Amino acid sequence: MKKIKYLLLILAVALSVSVNMDTVKAQAPINLENPMQATVSYSLVNPLDMLAKPSFYLNKNVKIKAKFDKFSTLGLDYTPAMRSSEDYISFLIQRPDVPDHNIPLSEMKIFLKRSEAEKHIDLDAGDLIEFSGKVFSTALGDIWMDVDNFTVLTEKTKTDKK
Repeated sequence: MKKIKYLLLILAVALSVSVNMDTVKAQAPINLENPMQATVSYSLVNPLDMLAKPSFYLNKNVKIKAKFDKFSTLGLDYTPAMRSSEDYISFLIQRPDVPDHNIPLSEMKIFLKRSEAEKHIDLDAGDLIEFSGKVFSTALGDIWMDVDNFTVLTEKTKTDKK
């Protein structure tokens, strides 16, 4: 009887090690340029698709191309999806389904670190941007997203801004 118990114990340990090894293999690949940083891939998505199925995008890494609307304080310091106004600023993008008016897509709470936002303080409504990050909450049925990468693709010319 003792031999059977030992065999079962060994079998359980062996299965546990096997499961743990599979988990390790499933993690993100190592970035060879900076081995301490894992490589993250982002899926290009339409913001309206995200709003239609917020729970599907929860904990997913996404990339969005959109027209910038304005920096805002929308969603900051809201306890269920906390992002401090001391460290972050939020910004709004324009609704892609209304091309002839500047209407913000306020259902998306998009957070950018203040240090990065300060580099882009001169952005105007209608400037084309691309950003990627992770959806970290669906509080209130909305998308709440931390931005990892923020790029300005095109800015309006000075004559367009007048």
